[in-house]
Amino acid sequence: MQTKRKYIIVSIVLTFITSLTCLSTLHAQEDKFIVVLDAGHGGRDPGAISNGYKEKEIALDVVIELGKLMKDVDDIKVIYTRKTDKFIELWKRADIANKADADLFISIHCNSVANSKPYGTETWVLGENNAGRNFEFAKRENEVIFLEDNYEENYAGFDPSSPESEIALTIEQEVYVEQSVDLASKIENNFVNKAKRKSRGLKQHSLLVIRNTYMPSVLVELGFISNKKEGAFLNSRAGQVKMANALMDAIISYKKEIDQNVGSSIIVSDEDNTEEPVEEISKVYDDITFKVQIAASSRDLATKSYNFNGLSELSKEKVGQLFKYYYGNTSDYNKAMQLQEEAKSKGYPSSFVVAYKDGKQIELSEALKTTTN
Repeated sequence: MQTKRKYIIVSIVLTFITSLTCLSTLHAQEDKFIVVLDAGHGGRDPGAISNGYKEKEIALDVVIELGKLMKDVDDIKVIYTRKTDKFIELWKRADIANKADADLFISIHCNSVANSKPYGTETWVLGENNAGRNFEFAKRENEVIFLEDNYEENYAGFDPSSPESEIALTIEQEVYVEQSVDLASKIENNFVNKAKRKSRGLKQHSLLVIRNTYMPSVLVELGFISNKKEGAFLNSRAGQVKMANALMDAIISYKKEIDQNVGSSIIVSDEDNTEEPVEEISKVYDDITFKVQIAASSRDLATKSYNFNGLSELSKEKVGQLFKYYYGNTSDYNKAMQLQEEAKSKGYPSSFVVAYKDGKQIELSEALKTTTN
């Protein structure tokens, strides 16, 4: 009887310890920076086929290689939309990222055109430019929906062959455009400087695979398999490792910038076990102005509180085709971090701190190197 009682007690203790371990593991996973890697096409959708190379196979090989490289990177968790030669609907790819509450969505593809001469990388973010080849590219990438069951229901009658349908496409992800552009720029720079490839630049269009993702998202074209030399490079193990390493470095660089904008609250407990934030010391930087960027959009909105969930002290700046919207204006970095938290509480979870000197935006890391008063 006593032995049985000891067994029960030991079992309860082990169960308790196991529960704590599981909770700790779950908490650690929740704290990770989640990257969803999407290998374009798959299964009955081969994507582009040229010179004996298949887009779906190269995209998957690079995604798997990238995932392996990132496996041991601290604080990053990788999720795949597919790890085998499987057909995945475009809406499901976005759904996977949304349900994971991902921090980044990266869709990997290869280019192909009738002319065998073009070569080079391209990285696409969400946008509305429907001119020339941009529309033809988007049409090709979006036409995969015709392979899906019930595509008319899933995409609300969207027609990839219609420019009017493209123009009418609601851009639901505009709030993440600026961050997507930042990541895309890093990817293209790495392709040039680290993988030694030719970059055809950053481009924008309404692509269904990134349209409904609620996080910064990019579609990467690794190169043209219609170009024999580039196709051979992308189909090789060495080429795929080079491209995967360039992508990984871009992701890590992007994450470091994001981490600079994450404030940490110091918590102390009094005798009643109530938690209060410790008042932070003022950290004022001479000649530096900090603002919180809350959105980037093609729409020109009045900087009124009713347009921005009740936030005041708003400003905007037009950069290219986008309007950037900012909250606050201060030389105190700690105050800027508080403003960022306020913006998040008002419905702008992707807001981040930016820095200005002499009226021009500079890297936040450079601003923080200057001497405080």
